[in-house]
Amino acid sequence: MKSHRRLLWLVAVITVLSIWMVLPEKFEVTIPFLQNSKRTVGSPDININFGPLKIKRKFTTRLGLDLSGGTHLVMEADMSKIAEKDRKSAFDSAKNIVETRINMYGLTEPVVQESKTGEAYRIIVEIPGVANVEDAVGLIGTTAQLSFREEASESAKVATPSSYLQVWPKESGITGKNLKKSEVIFDQNSGNPQVGLQFDTEGAKMFEELTKRNSGKTVAIFLDNQLLSAPRVNQAITGGNAVIQGSFTVKEAKDLAVLLNAGALPVPLKIVQQRHIGATLGQETIQKSLTAGAIGLMTVAVFMIVNYGFLGLIADSALIVYALIVMSIFKIIPVTLTLAGIAGFILSIGMAVDANILIFERMKEELREGKDFATSLKLGFARAFPSIRDSNISSLITCAILYWFGSGIVRGFAITLAIGISISLFSAITVTRTLIKLMYTH
Repeated sequence: MKSHRRLLWLVAVITVLSIWMVLPEKFEVTIPFLQNSKRTVGSPDININFGPLKIKRKFTTRLGLDLSGGTHLVMEADMSKIAEKDRKSAFDSAKNIVETRINMYGLTEPVVQESKTGEAYRIIVEIPGVANVEDAVGLIGTTAQLSFREEASESAKVATPSSYLQVWPKESGITGKNLKKSEVIFDQNSGNPQVGLQFDTEGAKMFEELTKRNSGKTVAIFLDNQLLSAPRVNQAITGGNAVIQGSFTVKEAKDLAVLLNAGALPVPLKIVQQRHIGATLGQETIQKSLTAGAIGLMTVAVFMIVNYGFLGLIADSALIVYALIVMSIFKIIPVTLTLAGIAGFILSIGMAVDANILIFERMKEELREGKDFATSLKLGFARAFPSIRDSNISSLITCAILYWFGSGIVRGFAITLAIGISISLFSAITVTRTLIKLMYTH
């Protein structure tokens, strides 16, 4: 009994925390008995403000392109300088780099597709939640070819923007392919954001030689032939680390680090279509979808009560706990919800109920054979568990395949279904069994 009560307390705590996370974002708790007042403590310059205490939450629900809108881009790859036999691999590489940049920047559930019509190689990108088209273009359309150049003469000191490439005409051979890692760092003196570079073994050796032969001169760092910075080299730099200085904001430094980490595009991309799109479903359709889901949940709940009586009521209680836990996990991760993701969640609810049905039917079989309730309960869970386990494992394998080979909303469906299936095991085995044992203890 003590172990069952401990499990019940655990379930209760998890349920309360889940309710707290699932509540609307604007919801806050106010403790009213702490009144607004100020007291002087020790010195007239030290004040402590008492209440009322307000507790706010920062758990938000991310919505996909079909529910919240976002940015739609169509980019065409310039294959004029790529040999015919290499175009397919270059196009695939460009598509992968674009997707990597989006994911590294923290934008979730992107839809990145290839489209080839005749000689036109196009990449179609849809990013939920990004309303500023220019930001999206700047993030994923930049070629991001990093290069280090050596100065030609003392004229580098008075270089003008139009003559940068002539002032630093000599390529050092160090490019983005020698880059191991790029990250945002901050100057210890000024606090200004910078971009730190760490080269691989070959790049580190080349960078050491570059700084050794250019001691007392400037070495310019270019991105797509645009000058980023031109620091003066005082001595040879070992260790394979460099810093890009400039008048960066934190966002600009982060964007540059993302571009460099994702790698350079093998072919230039030209924007042929760009637009911001609103939610394709609209608030009314979303409301109808939620209503349909609620009706389905209520129908299942009534079915369980009609067929299994009080046991069905316990299963419905476990189902509510299950739904709260899953929705809270969606916010914690967070999962970007699309209509397909909602469908995966609703499907997992049916699978959670299916586990309870298997258990209850096995219990009925044991009772018909003349066993007492406690024995039937124990055997029902024990003998139904292998079937539940194997069914859920096969479903999880299917989710893994969908996630691995799918993209965009297909992955969203796989993620929500996999989370639901995993939690359904906890709901059907732990929550339901604990409640039944406590209710039917003699």
